[in-house]
Amino acid sequence: MDQVTVKAPSSKSVSHRRLIGAALAKGESHLTGVLESRDIEQTRQILEQTGATFEALGPGEWRVIGIGGGPRGGDAVPVSCYVHESGTTCRLLTAVLASGMGQFRIHGAPRMHSRPIGELTAALEKLGVVIRFEGEPGYPPFVLRTRGLEGGTVEIGLGESSQYLSGLLLAAPQAKGPITLEICGRHVVSWPYIGLTLQTMHDFGIRFDVSARRDRQAEWQFADWRKLRAVRPGLIRFRVRPSLYKAGEYSVEGDWSGASYLLAAGVLGDRPVCVTGLRSDTMQGDRSIRDILERMGAHLEEGDEGLVAYPSSLVGVEADMGDCPDLVPTVAVLAACAEGDTLIRGVAHLRIKECDRIAAPARELGKAGISVEERPDGLLIHGNPQLDLHGRTLELLTYGDHRMAMSLSLLECRGATVHLDDPRVVSKSFPAFWDIWKSIRGEEASAL
Repeated sequence: MDQVTVKAPSSKSVSHRRLIGAALAKGESHLTGVLESRDIEQTRQILEQTGATFEALGPGEWRVIGIGGGPRGGDAVPVSCYVHESGTTCRLLTAVLASGMGQFRIHGAPRMHSRPIGELTAALEKLGVVIRFEGEPGYPPFVLRTRGLEGGTVEIGLGESSQYLSGLLLAAPQAKGPITLEICGRHVVSWPYIGLTLQTMHDFGIRFDVSARRDRQAEWQFADWRKLRAVRPGLIRFRVRPSLYKAGEYSVEGDWSGASYLLAAGVLGDRPVCVTGLRSDTMQGDRSIRDILERMGAHLEEGDEGLVAYPSSLVGVEADMGDCPDLVPTVAVLAACAEGDTLIRGVAHLRIKECDRIAAPARELGKAGISVEERPDGLLIHGNPQLDLHGRTLELLTYGDHRMAMSLSLLECRGATVHLDDPRVVSKSFPAFWDIWKSIRGEEASAL
C-alpha cells in the first residue's frame, strides 16, 4: 500500500504557554514552531495590547520583547481583551492579567459568555483582585481591577477545567509573595495539561515545588512533577515563589490532538498514514490516542520518519477520557466503525466546551445511521464494523466547533460525501487541516 506522510500541527496548548512565558520574560526571546491559528492569535494580541512586543520572523517564528513582569492594564478605561471563542485564552490570561497592574475587560464571542469561569475569579479575589461581572456572575464578560496578586494560600477546584490551575500557576511568579495552590473539589479533569504548564515554567526558569501526600492526615512530601499522572483533590499542592520568566530560545512540539485525526484516517482509510513531528515522551495528555487506538486493535508502528497508522479492524473498548477530553470526538468516530460497543466516560465537563461535545457527536453520528447513547459523563457507541457510507451525502453540523469538523470528516474514510455547515471553523486550532486532509484522501475530499 502506498503510504502518505503528513506533518502534525504545532501544539496549541504549548503555543499558548510559550507565548505567555516569552511575553512575561525580561528581555528578548525567539520562538519557533508556534501554531498559526485563531486561538493563538487571540492570545498573542492580548499580550501585545498589555505590554509585550511581537515581531513575526516567518511562519510560526516570533521575536518577542517581554514585559519583564505583569501585564499593564488601563487606568480610567480598561484594556479590551477579546478572546473570541478561545477558552484557553480566556482562562489562562484572566489569571495572568490579574498578576499585572490596572484594569482589563475580558470578553468574547457569545458562546464564551456561557462558559463558566467563577471558580477561577473567586480564587483571584482571594488574592486581592477586584472582579466586576457585566452580566451573570461567574461568566464573561467582566472587568478585573488589580494592583498585582497578593501572596498566600488559595484553593482551586478543577472539576470544570484544569486551565484554572494552569492560569494561576503561570500568574503566580509575578505575585508580591509566595503563592500556595491547593486542589479542592471532588475530581480533577485534564490533569496532563498541568504538566505542560509546569514544563513551560521550568523551561523559563520559574521557581516552584510540588508536594503530595497519601491522605489528608499524612505529612506533605516532595513530589516529582514529571512523574505525576493523576491526582486526587486535597492530596497535592503547588508553591510558587516570586521570580522572573527567563528570555531565551524556545520551540513548540507537534500536537497530539491534531494528529489524532490524521492517525485515525490511516486506521479507517485504505492506505497507511505516517505522522511526523510528534514527541513520544511528551507531557501532552492527548498522546493517549496511541494507547486507545492500540487497545482498539489498530496497527501502529514507529517508522524512520514518524508514527505510522495502518488500515485496521477495530473492536470496542471502555475508556475513561477525563485526561484527554479533546480526543472524544475522534474516538467516537473510530468507535462507530468498531466491532461491539465503546463506552467513553469521565468527560461530563465536555458539555461546556465550544459546543456540547457529548450531545453533538451523538446527534451527528446518528445522521450516518450510527447508534449512540448519551450518558451523564460520556457516550455509549454501538459500533458497526461493516459501516459502508458509499453513495451517501451527509449534511453535518459543526456547532462552531473545530474538533467536530475534523472528527466528522473521518466519515469520508468509509465512503461518505461529507458536507459541513462551516468547514472554516478548523482555523481555531488547525488551519492547514483541509490541505492535509486532501493529501490523505486525494482530490475526492468533499469537505474542501
